[in-house]
Amino acid sequence: MADPERPRRSTASHRVVTWWLVLGILALAIFPAIAEKFYLQLITKIMILSIFALSLDLLVGYAGLVSLGHAAFFGVAAYALALAAPASDAPNLWLTLPLALAASAVIALVIRALVIRTAGVYFIMVTLAFAQMVYYFFHDTRLAGGSDGIYVNTRPSLEIGSIDLAQDLHFYYLVLAVLAGVFIFLGIILRSPFGRALQGIKANEQRMRALGFPTLRYKLAAFVLAGTLAGLAGYLAAAKEGYVNPELLAWHQSGMVLMMLILGGMGTLFGAVIGAFSYVLLQEWFSNLTKHWQLLMGSFIVLAVLVLPRGLAGLGQSIALRRRSSASSDDVEP
Repeated sequence: MADPERPRRSTASHRVVTWWLVLGILALAIFPAIAEKFYLQLITKIMILSIFALSLDLLVGYAGLVSLGHAAFFGVAAYALALAAPASDAPNLWLTLPLALAASAVIALVIRALVIRTAGVYFIMVTLAFAQMVYYFFHDTRLAGGSDGIYVNTRPSLEIGSIDLAQDLHFYYLVLAVLAGVFIFLGIILRSPFGRALQGIKANEQRMRALGFPTLRYKLAAFVLAGTLAGLAGYLAAAKEGYVNPELLAWHQSGMVLMMLILGGMGTLFGAVIGAFSYVLLQEWFSNLTKHWQLLMGSFIVLAVLVLPRGLAGLGQSIALRRRSSASSDDVEP
């Protein structure tokens, strides 16, 4: 029997998400007015990593495809900008950005086409293997500076009015606009029939296949879309830092963004953003406390997983469930 209250709860939940999104964008929009240059650059970095985490959340949280090679798309787009940028002039954003996104999309399409029938741990290991192949391609060849990397001498030019992306403030607002756009875009995608089908495939792929859904095509589309969005984050990271090296494609980069999802909460767009902010801010704090900050970070993430299985984004839901279970146990007591 259908739950008559379900549509009402869904609408209320959508309104809450919308309000939190608006408040978050407003808070980030006024942040530069009170922030020093270091914190402006730090939040810019976190927003770029938030886009990276959102792209992986589409795979892990909604399609059920755990990948340890996601950094390949991030790094390929960064290298695409570095290789396409002129030596002295500012690269044109409207030319280099589509090139970088296309490079990431093509790599994602090739990798997914080759591993299309793998699943579970086999999919994890094969994506890791392909990512390592891309890593060593840039690391061991002189195409883009080898292990030393390559510089992006000037940030891309937007060529709109007086906007100058070489200024940290202008670049900050560009990244904020892209983050908001990616968040809204994924929200629309996940509420569409395509997004519902992805969630159904994650829950029970055999049943979705029996219902007539081409599950392999859906997973291929999700993989390419996620790789393209990761490339968008990589492009912005290269533009911000002005330097690209093979470490952007390394496996630990994929592991880092996966830990952000675990910390924030997989399967929720807010979880990806909260996880990115929490991870980087905790890293900054722990690294100021001790040189063994990795031990503190690992302990915190383990504790967060044990106490908050839904991540930081699910803190309120976890508290509500515990209260309900406590209340129900009190009701059954004689």
